[in-house]
Amino acid sequence: MNTVVRVSAFWDSEAEVWVASSDDLPGLVTEASTIEVLTEKLKVIIPELCELNQVED
Repeated sequence: MNTVVRVSAFWDSEAEVWVASSDDLPGLVTEASTIEVLTEKLKVIIPELCELNQVED
């Protein structure tokens, strides 16, 4: 079984960073200077938070 985690990302023009968060995964909030860096961060953070939150994949 695969777990779907919906992530919302937006450009914060005031802070000049991409911000990502998710209602599906408690604790998921991060930011990065580019969408590419944000994507790479999410590839690391999501599995870690799934483990911490005991979310099954």
